[in-house]
Amino acid sequence: MEHLQPLLGCWTGEGEGEYPTIEPFRYGEEVRFWHSGKPFLAYSQRTWSLDDGRPLHAETGYWRASGARQVEVVLAHPTGIVEIDEGVVSDGVIDLHSTFVGCTTTAKAVTQLSRRFVLGGHDAASEGTAGTLSYTLSMAAAGLPLQHHLAATLHR
Repeated sequence: MEHLQPLLGCWTGEGEGEYPTIEPFRYGEEVRFWHSGKPFLAYSQRTWSLDDGRPLHAETGYWRASGARQVEVVLAHPTGIVEIDEGVVSDGVIDLHSTFVGCTTTAKAVTQLSRRFVLGGHDAASEGTAGTLSYTLSMAAAGLPLQHHLAATLHR
């Protein structure tokens, strides 16, 4: 779990989103990572419109170490999507790729997700110390291939 420890805490900031099927937008975000002493981190995320403060998205789940630098993530979205991601932690960078995306019959047709998190810089020496968590998220949805959707920078 040592390689996930720098995620612990509450992170807030702003981001930008785009996708061919929607208008570009800016959003505020809060992400929390915590633990109960078990070998996993609990996770919650929520976003809101910077234009008028209305809620935009939320997700919740668990992150767990599955090897020396491996990580598995299980997330639930209130929009009817469940997501399983697996990836690698290396020098403060976490690369995750979906191994499963399940959708309810009324959910948007999301078929693949990819996430990259960068903790406090790109090198191990600064991992987590700068108090910055940046990420990008790519998505395949609505019959379109995997492509950029979100980018944000959060601060502890």
